[in-house]
Amino acid sequence: LSVLLPTYNERDNLPLVVWLLVRTFRDSGIDFEIIIIDDGSPDGTQEIAEQLAKIYGSDKILLRPRPSKLGLGTAYIHGMKHATGNFIVIMDADLSHHPKFIPEFIRKQKEGNFDIVSGTRYKGNGGVYGWDLRRKLISRGANFLTQVLLRPGASDLTGSFRLYRKEVLQKLMEKCVSKGYVFQMEMIVRARQLGYTIGEVPISFVDRVYGESKLGGNEIVSFLKGLLTLFATT
Repeated sequence: LSVLLPTYNERDNLPLVVWLLVRTFRDSGIDFEIIIIDDGSPDGTQEIAEQLAKIYGSDKILLRPRPSKLGLGTAYIHGMKHATGNFIVIMDADLSHHPKFIPEFIRKQKEGNFDIVSGTRYKGNGGVYGWDLRRKLISRGANFLTQVLLRPGASDLTGSFRLYRKEVLQKLMEKCVSKGYVFQMEMIVRARQLGYTIGEVPISFVDRVYGESKLGGNEIVSFLKGLLTLFATT
């Protein structure tokens, strides 16, 4: 299993998320590697990643940095070039996604032989903690609009905690054109188009404790533009 962790200014969160990941994998007996794709963080995230590689081993923690912020989609493409796992987990490095759900993703994948297993905040006992009403409304609204316009057959389109078969992720990357927050949604829409199967696992999403959220007005505008583009082209 390869975990892709894109980072930008996550020096406070990275040691804890890596520790949680390593503990989860070792407790579950899962063979793993964690690929940290840092986009030139000015806060010293890369130095922290280098220290983590010394602690846990450079075969387990791979730092594969880039010179500057180049977008989430390209971060995954970059990370995938270095991934050796048959399955790839994508998740946020800000502690909003708890690694404890990954063994559940793996169980779900085996159970239904799914191509993708997506963490969902909007089904079963999934939920969001620590968001103000504005963020909840934006997320719910985005999800509702997407469901109405695109009928994707999955309940959480904007989430970024997922397990993919490596070859499926590679194929989807070739097809996806979006950047930023629309990218996650396009991945699911394209997966449905290509006939890939998607399983869902309810997750608890917890808002970041350290650092600043990267969701602003520009992201909302680009999300709406991306949604309309997908509606027109799929």
